[in-house]
Amino acid sequence: MPHRILVTGASVAGATAAWWLGRHGFDVEVVEKAPAFRDGGQNVDVRGAAREVLRRMGLEAAAQARTTGERGTDWVDAEDRPIARFAVDDIGDGPTAELEILRGDIARLIYEPAAERAAFRFGDSIAAIEQDAAGVDVRFESGRTSRYDLVIVAEGVGSPTRERVFPGEARSRWLDITIAYFSIPKTAGDGPFARVHNITRGRGATLKPGPDDRLHVYLGQQKKPEDEGQWDIARQKAWLHALFDGEGWQFTRLLAGMDATEDFYFDVLRQVKMPRWSNGRVVLTGDAAWCATPMSGIGTSLAIVGGYVLAGELMRGSDHRVAFNTYEQILRPYVNEGQNFPKFVPRLLWPHSKAGLAVLRGAMRLASTPLMRKTFARLFVRDSEAIALPDYAAPADRG
Repeated sequence: MPHRILVTGASVAGATAAWWLGRHGFDVEVVEKAPAFRDGGQNVDVRGAAREVLRRMGLEAAAQARTTGERGTDWVDAEDRPIARFAVDDIGDGPTAELEILRGDIARLIYEPAAERAAFRFGDSIAAIEQDAAGVDVRFESGRTSRYDLVIVAEGVGSPTRERVFPGEARSRWLDITIAYFSIPKTAGDGPFARVHNITRGRGATLKPGPDDRLHVYLGQQKKPEDEGQWDIARQKAWLHALFDGEGWQFTRLLAGMDATEDFYFDVLRQVKMPRWSNGRVVLTGDAAWCATPMSGIGTSLAIVGGYVLAGELMRGSDHRVAFNTYEQILRPYVNEGQNFPKFVPRLLWPHSKAGLAVLRGAMRLASTPLMRKTFARLFVRDSEAIALPDYAAPADRG
């Protein structure tokens, strides 16, 4: 059994893999480019199989205690009046998950116990990586070098380590959504329901309550990707001003809050499609392997389940090739489920014309009726339980 493993990337996928690898008795090191653990971030969903993994980690109750308090999702008109409501109490997991939590909160919840078993190093990253039949040699940006039995790449959608080990293999599926994420102060009018508001030309916003006296904002446009992701922040914010200035609703407040915030993040949404997740002694997990984007509703769930299965398969045997192959066989159908939503969905949910906006609002009214709520949830949220989780007994569990 390989015993010295490097994980690169310390967000949800990397921290989950480190937690379970440490539990299974491996010598684990985690390297993260950020100078310190990253708190904050937007609301994420933990659904289905991922909740079962948290339960097996003994973390489900702690995660439930840190939820955002979001009780459901309202589609609203220009006067902020609900057109359609999808309440968790009525349908369970839907546009709002039963376990809705900030990205930084779920990542920290996993990271803190993982750091008791694994060595985390912040402010560094992989500069070069070479492997042979017996191990992997890594040179870090800090100048440090070390050798490992295996390397797990749990970086983001644009993972540079993935490109070094799998050059030219990553294929992007662009979802035609350009979006900014940031938070602004809550006011008395911001209740426990998320609010979604659309206007013409594919423009829209979602406002999600947080547990931190902040309102978490998603603001963007449905459009073909251009080079917006390469712009500096000032130009990205100017583009959003040009889109939403003078458009009523909450947009004046959102733009003023955007200008003042320090947690602005801008993204052109894409999925990552990889023909394989391993190459020799290097394996991918999380967004580096299969980014599903927030549109799937189970991106964080995939990260948690992926880390659990990868660590468990490595624990089971001495041959990493068998472990990597079995990991992919188990996870690939679940990832396909997460990525497999129709390309027309963004266009449908972000209409461009007044007629399209009227159709969307009519459809939402119908979908929110008691007979249609659960059908709607199945159409627009991927199946978070579409996997049979293996049961991996750690050495401590076997006595």
